Amino acid sequence: MQRLRQLTFASLQCDRKTRCEIFLERMDGLIPWERLEARIAPACPKGGGKGRQPYPLSVMLRVHCVQLFCNLSDPLMEDRLARRRASGALPGRCLRRFRTRRRSRLPPPAGEPRTGAPSVRDIRDHLAERGVLLKKGSIVDATIISAPSSTGNGSNARDPEMHQTRKGNRWHFGMKLHIGTDTRGLVHQLEGTAANVHDLTPSDRLLHGEEEQVRGDSGYRGIGKRAEHAHREVSWQIAMPPSKRRTLAPGSAAARAETAKARVRVRVEHPFRIIKRVFGYDMVRYRGLDKNVQRLALLLGFSNLMIAQPHLQ
Repeated sequence: MQRLRQLTFASLQCDRKTRCEIFLERMDGLIPWERLEARIAPACPKGGGKGRQPYPLSVMLRVHCVQLFCNLSDPLMEDRLARRRASGALPGRCLRRFRTRRRSRLPPPAGEPRTGAPSVRDIRDHLAERGVLLKKGSIVDATIISAPSSTGNGSNARDPEMHQTRKGNRWHFGMKLHIGTDTRGLVHQLEGTAANVHDLTPSDRLLHGEEEQVRGDSGYRGIGKRAEHAHREVSWQIAMPPSKRRTLAPGSAAARAETAKARVRVRVEHPFRIIKRVFGYDMVRYRGLDKNVQRLALLLGFSNLMIAQPHLQ
């Protein structure tokens, strides 16, 4: 009988590309690097003086994006760079400084809140220039992102900016991400609040003002009667509550109308699936809303590119 060769860790290596490498190549071709680098450049050191020179902005931005895509901590990112034999593997403190500069030194975009990360605005403008972003209709929705409820920390307290809310028969503690998308599911506005804030409260900040139709689930009932929407001349396509939907006769005109609404409205769920299942951001990574909203804004910008890929080719 032929003797089987003993397997070693070295023999497990292969030359084919991994799924992660294929995904990174895909994103590298989609991201408008020059636009993002121009936006972040004012917050980064220029170098040229004495002492150790800063890493190139293009390198730091790409490393930061890989860290977001793979949901890696600074030490794990350092290990990945070392395994890939990246030239001058970046120490963790350089990654932390890059994130801090991007958050604290960049001026807020004109007409947008401080928590709006620049990448969402720039990627949104990039898609609008390519004729991909649709402006005649918007879909609004919100999702809960959990936060640690434990008090076993230095302050013996939960995050004061996070709150609990009840959804169905379950209680959740964390924050709520509100988004406004076009009818393809491309995010054009976002807002972050505590989880106990009603979906209707930030709804006026989720619309860009050029809509002819606005769609939402049953949680947005009465949105057209609110004072902040009184000036809008739009058709409000809000879904019936499930209890009322179940009373409709199958095949009736009202049931077919609700099905037609749902087929369009469901596209607002696609960005949530990408940030939670593809990028793994189903729980907050920082204390406070501001840092989490800025990271979510980056991920939503990248989700826009993934959703719009068929229309960019």
